[in-house]
Amino acid sequence: MDVTLRIERALENAISAGESPSAPSGLAAAMRYAVFPAGHRIRPRIALGVAAACRDDTPALSDAAAAAIELLHCASLVHDDLPAFDGASTRRGKPSVHRAFGEPLAVLAGDALIVLAFETLARAGGDRPDRLAPLILAVGRAVGVPYGICAGQAWECESSVDLSAYQRAKTGALFAGAAAAGAIAAGYTPSQWRLFGERLGEAYQVADDICDLVADPEDIGKPVGQDAINARPNAARTLGIEGAKKWLAELMSAAAETIPPCPGRDALQAMVRAEGRKILPKSVVERAA
Repeated sequence: MDVTLRIERALENAISAGESPSAPSGLAAAMRYAVFPAGHRIRPRIALGVAAACRDDTPALSDAAAAAIELLHCASLVHDDLPAFDGASTRRGKPSVHRAFGEPLAVLAGDALIVLAFETLARAGGDRPDRLAPLILAVGRAVGVPYGICAGQAWECESSVDLSAYQRAKTGALFAGAAAAGAIAAGYTPSQWRLFGERLGEAYQVADDICDLVADPEDIGKPVGQDAINARPNAARTLGIEGAKKWLAELMSAAAETIPPCPGRDALQAMVRAEGRKILPKSVVERAA
């Protein structure tokens, strides 16, 4: 089955499991709104790409891992857009969840998506308890403390922060979690895959930093200039556009080289290199030039 179809089917199954006529309809609608229609689905693609490279012997568990990672990513976006953080009015080209449903439901929708992610893993992992516990640990590590995306968000509340540490937590952690989850679901050791995910995460954060400086909001579906407004670290502002582009290329190359030995290593390297050629939208490349 096509990877996109696998991801969307897994997400639909997860969201449907949280819907019931006896449950609050507004919360269910806000959760569905936060997840659909699709964004780029980069993180679940990484999870399934790693699982495929490791022979993907338990596809149902791999699908659940990919869905859980994306549910957590969507939850982080809902919370990140709140007035307490970015106060963003749009996301993926439409009003952000708090603009569409109000702040209380946005907070609850983000919370419920986090819980749903772990429920999704639990439902799929019953037949492979040997893999379920490591999966939950890897995914939890990617979103919690001391190194997950919650810690990454919290660094923005500190008076000073190391740019690499900030980006590893805020963005790299969930990419590392996606890579680790894909490996675990296919029966491989996750520790070897974390560096691959971290490199990818840093690369996508640098790309996002460049977009925040020079992109058109209509092209990327969200406001720009948020790092300056919120006094956040930004690699493109620190290194300059050309310096950030060079670092981005180096990170994507490093990610491809750090893929551990596995049956599908060559195919996964090719996928990473192809992603590297299109990681910045064409319009952003033109503006950056």
